[in-house]
Amino acid sequence: MKYMRLGDLLVDAGVISDEQLGAALKSQKQSKRRLGDELIKTGVITERQLIDALMMQLGIDYVDLSVTDISPEMAQILPKNIAKKHSVVPVRTRGDELILAMADPLNFIATEEVRTATRKRVTPVIATQSGIDRAISALYGTEGAKRAIREMQQEGSAQNADYVGTQVSDVTESENAAPSIRLVDSIIERGISDHASDIHIEPQEDIVNVRMRVDGMLHNTLTIPKELQQSVTSRIKIMCNMDVTERRVPQDGRAIVRIRMHEADLRVNTLPTVHGEKIVLRILDRDAKQDTAEELGFYGHNLEIYRQLLENTQGVILLVGPTGSGKSSTLFTMINALNAEEVNIVTLEDPVEYSISGVNQVQVNEKTGMTFASGLRAILRQDPDVVSVGEIRDDETAEIAMRAAVTGHLVLSTLHTGDAVSTLDRLSDMGIEPYMLATALKGVISQRLVRRICPHCRTSYSPTPDELQSLGIDPTAQGVQFFRGAGCSECFNSGYRGRIVVAEALVIDRNISRAIHQQESREALMQAVRASGFQPIIVNARDLVLGGVTTIEEVYRTIYTTD
Repeated sequence: MKYMRLGDLLVDAGVISDEQLGAALKSQKQSKRRLGDELIKTGVITERQLIDALMMQLGIDYVDLSVTDISPEMAQILPKNIAKKHSVVPVRTRGDELILAMADPLNFIATEEVRTATRKRVTPVIATQSGIDRAISALYGTEGAKRAIREMQQEGSAQNADYVGTQVSDVTESENAAPSIRLVDSIIERGISDHASDIHIEPQEDIVNVRMRVDGMLHNTLTIPKELQQSVTSRIKIMCNMDVTERRVPQDGRAIVRIRMHEADLRVNTLPTVHGEKIVLRILDRDAKQDTAEELGFYGHNLEIYRQLLENTQGVILLVGPTGSGKSSTLFTMINALNAEEVNIVTLEDPVEYSISGVNQVQVNEKTGMTFASGLRAILRQDPDVVSVGEIRDDETAEIAMRAAVTGHLVLSTLHTGDAVSTLDRLSDMGIEPYMLATALKGVISQRLVRRICPHCRTSYSPTPDELQSLGIDPTAQGVQFFRGAGCSECFNSGYRGRIVVAEALVIDRNISRAIHQQESREALMQAVRASGFQPIIVNARDLVLGGVTTIEEVYRTIYTTD
């Protein structure tokens, strides 16, 4: 395989133009990404186009790592640090030949270092970046943790309790660290690689379970021997500047970890249980791209209403739904959409999860008296254009938010209610006067998160009449197809990968406002809501099911069981 620069190869293949290459090289200097990643991230090409071009121009094969069995022995062939450094995976050996999966087969520095380390002739094959990340996690992650457990058992569990962690822990360069450090690092690295939102370390009577929440669902990942529980707990506490000696009360801490030059924040909480301290690590990706409304899942009618609501310069916009329905992510996206030099945005959060450049973010601290209500009063003296309140938890905060809205501020917040219309009743129950509610409230978005069907194993099937009827479709309709995931290594055999918003959006128009102000009957209010063009959440859910984005089971789980 002759040496050739990727940009020249893609131009020769007709995939990109010279102008697009020049623009990508310019933006690459800022992002520090590899050229292929830069072209994909900026939407110039797709990953599939890149793979096809490399296959055609270089004459190499493609390997689908989601359906390829890689022997655990491969972890002994190629060291973990080299595989992670260059993002490569050893697939199999044939005599003195090593088949090496690479996202960038033109990375000759990588192939040369692999050849030197393995003393084998390297034959590159191309794979997707996500496939390689998952394969590395599966091949090295669990094996590294198990090896650290064996070493800890041999050396004794009471070790390294006085180890002082650095401000930023690099979990990819700890090969020479003590076993307890490597064990915790392996767990965290696995969580980041699998895009887990939370890691649960749960002591039982005889063992310690490690579970990870991926796409809203917990999965068993690892079992740790009971005698190593204290070492793991102490290591995490030290990383997060928590009191190692205090085991009787809950504690909160935080840390920053780095994996392959990729940083993430950890928010950690301990909770005393009868079998020891249970620990939950919330993973917040510092490098996560700031999603647009479209990327969250808003489209069509809901996207139109979303954009219409953000055109308001005053009033209250509420995001509602149960815990874990993605309200904070949508709020974060709204703030980014409104963020501009001429706009003063102040947020009140508990806790501040993501740093937003250009936005003034305030942390709630009830111990010092900085509550949502007192903080909101203080913010209103800071000449804000937009105020974001993380959550309306009490009557006082709701009252202040509404008064702020009628005095010329745009207020964004979240509230725990079942659907958009019932939010009106909830605010009335919180003591908001009808005239104030009718004047201040501009709109409500009620949402849930449903899991996406895994694109690698999606299959179609003919739904039953009951399934059709549950979505408001004629049960005698012919030719309707629903979809589900068969389960594969890319999705933990769950059939799902990733999540998407399913929502309903209500604009408080003149007729609805009048019905609220005059305290008209429920039927009159609902008539005004229907006349406004409001589409209930089941309409959005039906579109997602028919479009093969999610399953009818997800609709049952997230919508019918919570309303």
